[in-house]
Amino acid sequence: MQEAVTITVGTVIGVGLFTIGSQIVGNMGSMVVLATFVAMLISIYPAWLYGEMGAALPFAGGTYKYAQLGLSHSAGVLAGWNFIASLVAVTSGEALAFAFYFKTLFRAMGIELPLDDAVLAMIPIAVFIGTNIYGTKFTGRLQNAFIYFFWSIAFIWALTMLPNIQMPHYVVLPAGLSDMSSWSFIGMVALIWWCFAGFETCCALGEEIRFPEINIPRALKLAPFIVFIVNAIFQWFLVGITPADSLPALASADAPYAEAMEAAGILGLPLVMLALGISVGGDFSTLNSSIAVPPRYLYAMAREGSMPKIFSKLHPKYGTPWVAILFLGVLSLILVKYPITFVASVSLFADLFYYIIGIAAAWGLRHRLPDLKRPFKAPMVEIGVPVSIIIYFIMMTQLDQDAIVSGIIWCVAGIVVYWFCRRQNRGIEEVRLETLIVDTPEPTAEEKLAMDKDYRFWKRVTATFFILSLLIYAVPVFF
Repeated sequence: MQEAVTITVGTVIGVGLFTIGSQIVGNMGSMVVLATFVAMLISIYPAWLYGEMGAALPFAGGTYKYAQLGLSHSAGVLAGWNFIASLVAVTSGEALAFAFYFKTLFRAMGIELPLDDAVLAMIPIAVFIGTNIYGTKFTGRLQNAFIYFFWSIAFIWALTMLPNIQMPHYVVLPAGLSDMSSWSFIGMVALIWWCFAGFETCCALGEEIRFPEINIPRALKLAPFIVFIVNAIFQWFLVGITPADSLPALASADAPYAEAMEAAGILGLPLVMLALGISVGGDFSTLNSSIAVPPRYLYAMAREGSMPKIFSKLHPKYGTPWVAILFLGVLSLILVKYPITFVASVSLFADLFYYIIGIAAAWGLRHRLPDLKRPFKAPMVEIGVPVSIIIYFIMMTQLDQDAIVSGIIWCVAGIVVYWFCRRQNRGIEEVRLETLIVDTPEPTAEEKLAMDKDYRFWKRVTATFFILSLLIYAVPVFF
């Protein structure tokens, strides 16, 4: 249970939390918690669907295989193709966020780095391309170090910020908020929902989770609430330290937390800690994983004949898919030349498309494989699936138009490449259910009791912090 929860927490430390998601504070002030709450609500049912699929097929590896079984082979490839696009864009956005906060780190020490943001962003991408070619054992150790470093710094930073919180800031809202249309609000929710994307990551790591049939659905029941808590608390600090007259500027800020602290005159060591924690801890942890995971998807698709065979080449010494790593790394290097808002919209389009396919796959699996053993079943699939698809589609319509066009072109390109490869590899086999079902040992009575106790603990902790994250916004309003 613990590893499934920590995987979820690790997915939300990144570009969405500290850039695009934080920019919404400039548009909505403390009411950002409402948009974050809505983003959580529309994530709950899809999380249940992934809990069902993850428990039934814990070794499938995620949406790519769910869609192949529940819909079609081409749907699975399209899901994997968009998953790749999302994380390639995340890599670029994360690298740009690193550049913004890394410059802040030096500026806090009185040094102005004479480097263009895009050039600076390319440096960590190039470094992590190299470390990922070197091997996953090394990158795994790096990942743990980055995450522990971030949360250690974040805890100390939060303590230093408490004396700087100004309660009146929570009741002073941006002037334009009252004129915000329903469609604009949906657009804000979509951008904040980007911080929730990845809540189902534990489904792809079923082999690394003990008793996944039990722990995956339990983790996914908690996941949307955990992501809400992390975002709501960080947003609360941002609202509290930002002077009211500086709040609107956050909507276009490259590094909202740093600019808020500078506007409030909070400089020196606290600003150094913030920039160091985000750039070296948060950004590096996301960069490490976002460069590591997509090439494995591309490699798997190439190995089965759905993508060009060149991407199935392994490094002769390290055994890593080095061609796929280099190819996707170059795409990320190209994307850093674009504004971070465009990069975020490209990623968000791919995410929403990917989830729509995953949600539809849950419905397809129910109908195609009605006898599949399902340790957990999401309720009301006939209603929940179409409603969730409609909600996610509506959010897609509110994205940057250029990003939508780019996303459609990417999808068309993926389908063209896939059909060309299928024609070249006529002997390709459809995925077989029996290859994805692996007998796993049942927990002993003692292990089941321990897991139940662990789950109750995580539920109590999550419920406590969820209530706390709502109260910290409500208290200033009434007192």
